[in-house]
Amino acid sequence: MSLGAAVRRVTDRATAVTRLEIELATLELRKKAAQLGIGIGLGLGAALLGLLAFGFLLATIAAALATFLATWLALLIMTAALGCGAALLGVIALGLIKRSTPPVPVQAIHEARLTKERLQH
Repeated sequence: MSLGAAVRRVTDRATAVTRLEIELATLELRKKAAQLGIGIGLGLGAALLGLLAFGFLLATIAAALATFLATWLALLIMTAALGCGAALLGVIALGLIKRSTPPVPVQAIHEARLTKERLQH
């Protein structure tokens, strides 16, 4: 095999490795972006449920003051249920947001460093 053919072969393989690393980085960023989007959506859901829980808490206080019948107890139970739902969604949202930030293709960067080290030796 001639020197020119060997150089061409190395160049072709380096190009193929580079394309694969770019594809890996793209896939990794898409996955993190999807997780970030879901986390933000769940966070907004948690905020909405929290706002509803606050509204029900105020309605519970109003009903408790207006009358000491079972109506306020039902509203208090609803307030607690909405608050628990908001807390659950908030915890899930925080977990997803923490896992997807910062949106850096860690695996692709690691593979690129390994490739660079192997090409240098």
